[in-house]
Amino acid sequence: MLHSEGMDKLDLSIRKCYSNIEIRKEIKEELSQRGDSLPQNKDAKILIKPNLNSNMNALTGNTTDLRLIAAVLEFLKDSGYSNITIGEGTNSGFYRRGIGVISRLKVDRLAKKYGARTYDLNYDSRIEIEFENGVKAEVSDICINNDFFINIPKLKMHYETEMTVCLKSLIGCLVGMENKRKTHSSLIKNIYNLNKFIKPDLHIVDAIIAMEGTGPTTGTPIHCGYIIAGKNPFLLDLACAMIAGVPYIEVPVLKLAEEKGDIPRSFHEYLYEIEIDRYIKRFKRPEINLLTALVSHKRLQKYFLMIRHAPIIKTIFGTSLANRIMFATGLTQEIFIEEDRDENKLHLDESKCKGEGKCRIYCPMGLNLPEELNHPDCINCLYCFCICPSRAIEIEGDLCFFSEQLKQYDTIVRSL
Repeated sequence: MLHSEGMDKLDLSIRKCYSNIEIRKEIKEELSQRGDSLPQNKDAKILIKPNLNSNMNALTGNTTDLRLIAAVLEFLKDSGYSNITIGEGTNSGFYRRGIGVISRLKVDRLAKKYGARTYDLNYDSRIEIEFENGVKAEVSDICINNDFFINIPKLKMHYETEMTVCLKSLIGCLVGMENKRKTHSSLIKNIYNLNKFIKPDLHIVDAIIAMEGTGPTTGTPIHCGYIIAGKNPFLLDLACAMIAGVPYIEVPVLKLAEEKGDIPRSFHEYLYEIEIDRYIKRFKRPEINLLTALVSHKRLQKYFLMIRHAPIIKTIFGTSLANRIMFATGLTQEIFIEEDRDENKLHLDESKCKGEGKCRIYCPMGLNLPEELNHPDCINCLYCFCICPSRAIEIEGDLCFFSEQLKQYDTIVRSL
């Protein structure tokens, strides 16, 4: 652990980790130290919310690392908790097309290994909350009615909000596209409002492989090697902005939070005292073209969205060709491919294997790779295939949607 402070508001822990073994060790220490705040009832309803906004895996910087989720699940299971749900209300584009990101990322298979459930929050029963200007939005019931809520966001840059960590991650608690769309009536204020209604008990930021550049989906992975934990999302997001080398005043939701009194001077003094500068990585900032800047402008965006979701236009934009044109022009960061990939069998080309051991380090299940390729405990996440620098691990079967990740990120991920 690099730093930890026990005061409630000034509760921040920064832990350095790289391999699956280190991640498990650090999470076990972190949660053990927080044992008094965990539910005493072992049947307590525990919600874990990762960031699963895309079907591109954590090694691209897009989504929460399965190794981190596995470490949290392992601790909770070993501690005797049995009522654990992993829930996320995935990106509305995937939701609209009926694409199951939770299953594509193999979060469901990971959860099953630890006796937990997965749940798409887009389909949960709803609780009404209030957004700006009297707009009513609906959030997932389980995000309010739980006994303990662990938010596990990804540290990423974001072309609309400059960065996304704990605060913005709660958009995934909104039910369905119609409610997520309502945030854009006043995006920054509504992100702030979400955090006044939904209050996770603990935030564990995945900054192991973060994303710099033009996120949240088409940026570039950057290896930070940090897990950042605490109770106060405003303090954590402020710390993450400093780690990313972004002036907090240029992160709109942090600027608003300071104006509202949620980021007092004591937060800055505290981060100065712990020498947060030691952890700075200086991320590349988002860069967007003129067309994207126009349609995402805070005063114009809601009108573009009204046009975009008109029935005829919506049908046109829903086609594969339109999706690719929008991706090429920067109007969307996602390529939506509806075909799920096969249960891909893995093979080792021993003539290529140089014994670097990255496959073993990155395996969420802690398998003894490459010897245990296709082991019964393998969840087929393909982390080992993605990270192997010598391309010694090969795949059998149709990759379908996964081919887009390889097209965009294959070389970059292997060089991490």
